[in-house]
Amino acid sequence: METFAESLDTPSVVIDVDVVHANIRRFQTYADVHGFKVRPHIKTHKLPLIADMQIAAGAIGITCQKVSEAEAMVAGSSLITDVLITYNIVGAQKLARLAALARKVRLSVVADSAAVVDGLSAAFAGEASPLGVLVECDTGANRCGVASPEDAAALARTIAASPGLVFGGLMTYPPAGGEAAVQRFMTKAKALIEAAGLAIPVISSGGTPTMMHAAEAPVVSEYRPGTYVYNDRSLVMRGACGWEDCALSVLTTVVSVPTANRAVIDAGTKTLTSDLLGLAGYGHVLGRDDLAIDQLSEEHGRIVSTGPIGLRVGDRLRIVPNHACVVTNMVDEVHLIEAGRPEPRKVPVAARGRIR
Repeated sequence: METFAESLDTPSVVIDVDVVHANIRRFQTYADVHGFKVRPHIKTHKLPLIADMQIAAGAIGITCQKVSEAEAMVAGSSLITDVLITYNIVGAQKLARLAALARKVRLSVVADSAAVVDGLSAAFAGEASPLGVLVECDTGANRCGVASPEDAAALARTIAASPGLVFGGLMTYPPAGGEAAVQRFMTKAKALIEAAGLAIPVISSGGTPTMMHAAEAPVVSEYRPGTYVYNDRSLVMRGACGWEDCALSVLTTVVSVPTANRAVIDAGTKTLTSDLLGLAGYGHVLGRDDLAIDQLSEEHGRIVSTGPIGLRVGDRLRIVPNHACVVTNMVDEVHLIEAGRPEPRKVPVAARGRIR
């Protein structure tokens, strides 16, 4: 820690590659044992090189949220050949880019309405290969998705009848602990769709917090974890991992110690994120359980303690943020550290800011 801490300016986002590998192996092994495929979501790392690690470990492809994310990931990797975009693609500009991307890789998307399906069909009716479209299902998260198995079956039939499209299966993003609801919904939807004469190539679910319970919904054939690759404070607090499993941390410098129990660091909302995710405070100072980051402004983070704070101006701290995914999207590059490498390796965040 001392070597890389001295060589980096602050604030810097640091990724422990050895922990990344361990996190990838842990879930891939679980999936292999239980007989389902892994399609990790790249929103957490946004790095082609880490997607390549996931694919090399056994992942069948990647999940992206936006067309531009997928474009950046495909451009930066020779291993990414299969991409699922789990977002309703709407608008002529996005659909034109989607069609261009589909000529480069095996691509599939989701839809939860006939309006989205109609747009996809218009864009792909003249393409050489049809686009796979999965029906997004709401199994309790109350975000996007059709509301019932009957609606899922109806939309599956609409997709199958649309020029340029093929029905690709079912997809959901459930709330944490929603395995039983996923099993009920998907089992019924599967029966209805198969009764209509349609095959269901994929039933896809996701979410890191209870991913080690994914097998409790055996109807699922594919799982899309995201944050697991780095982990963060929110997951430690849920009991999903330990501090030793957190690959991402923010290296920061103490810039002020104005009182005996208060210090200020050079990382604020622009680095640590204002996301609370139901927690008190804005991150965990590694090795100092007695400290709390109780306040952030754009460039300042306030640390307080109940007793003497024991910090001096110039001290370096490593902080595990509440939400790793947001942190990744706020920096131009991250710094990779790993055993055997005395110096960190700076890598640009390829899919940073890709919001369209």
